[in-house]
Amino acid sequence: MDHAVSRLLAHERIRAARHHIERTDEVTLARQAALSTIPAPTGAEGRRAARVAELFREIGLSDVSIDHAGNVHGWLGKNGDKSAAPVVLAAHLDTVFGAEVDVAVERRGQRLEGPGISDNARGLAALVAVAEAMVAARVPATRPILFAATVGEEGSGDLRGVKYLLNGKRETGNGKPAAFIALDGAGLDRVIHRALGSKRYHVTFRGPGGHSWAAFGVANPANAVGRAAALLADLAPQHAPRTTCAVVRLGGGTGLNSIPQEAWLDLDLRSEDPRALAQLDVTVRTALERAADDENRRRTAGSPTLRVEIQLLGDRPSGITPRAHPLVQAAVAANRALGRDAELASASTDANVAIALGIPAIALGAGGKAGDAHLATEWYENVEGALGIIRALLVTAAMAEVV
Repeated sequence: MDHAVSRLLAHERIRAARHHIERTDEVTLARQAALSTIPAPTGAEGRRAARVAELFREIGLSDVSIDHAGNVHGWLGKNGDKSAAPVVLAAHLDTVFGAEVDVAVERRGQRLEGPGISDNARGLAALVAVAEAMVAARVPATRPILFAATVGEEGSGDLRGVKYLLNGKRETGNGKPAAFIALDGAGLDRVIHRALGSKRYHVTFRGPGGHSWAAFGVANPANAVGRAAALLADLAPQHAPRTTCAVVRLGGGTGLNSIPQEAWLDLDLRSEDPRALAQLDVTVRTALERAADDENRRRTAGSPTLRVEIQLLGDRPSGITPRAHPLVQAAVAANRALGRDAELASASTDANVAIALGIPAIALGAGGKAGDAHLATEWYENVEGALGIIRALLVTAAMAEVV
């Protein structure tokens, strides 16, 4: 794969595309800032999607559209060919910030500051930059390339956009893609080829409730929440593969002198291994039922029992694209060709869904440096920013079989 990437670097059209990326670095930075100032809370990405669709049309992609889920599509080299499986280069539209957050961007030299400026305004700007460079340089690819901006990647979005995009042939046109590459945030070193899966639950214990003195002894949902949290905290840690269960929120009750009728806790289960995650899921459900049973055994005889309700809030699949796969090797070789070491890593991104569907997939940072992710003080610094976009160009070109 090193040889293939070296050949690409010497390819006349790829050299032209690289030059275009370097020459328009300030344009990309300005687009990044402009996109970041368009609010895009998860589930309300429409305005930002419309702007990305405009950019796709302006730079010359074909068949630009917004699908029923809200994802933006733009094609390079489709030309009605239904025989070649496409390569998908994607970046997510949404941010973790609600509509009430001021998403203004301030620029201080090469540094941009504002909520979502890196995650994922940088990925979106890089997506447009790669597409524009390939169109401008007339890069000849054997496979069509779908440039996609997806909705619902963050938190409660539960990867909704990419699930819609990849589940079925309706959106990718030619069936299962040959490769899927997600551009997510900043950075140049990491090659994310292991999908960190998760299951997220809202667990509610419901009981009769009553006065804290007069009804004392009835099954107490708050006690059950405490028992459940203790049981989960006592689970033996699993390191290989690393698998975790965290109580992330809890609450309930109505007043200082009332036994609550309901109390709740939110759980986040994670693993890189789908089997380990499935086993943890069984263990956690058993612990929750035990917490309810323990509280019911201690209630006043003849009083109502409490019950537990488990609501699934999120289900992100896990899996791996093997490090020996040509897609991973292309990313490693691209890093090497650009003078940077590659760090093979794990994370939860749009690539999770592709990996779970058997599509070779990775996620890459889009160059530069960033900090304070998911905070209002988030920042991006354009140090070697163009190199991250060039890396994405090289990997996309390798998988699209540029001739």
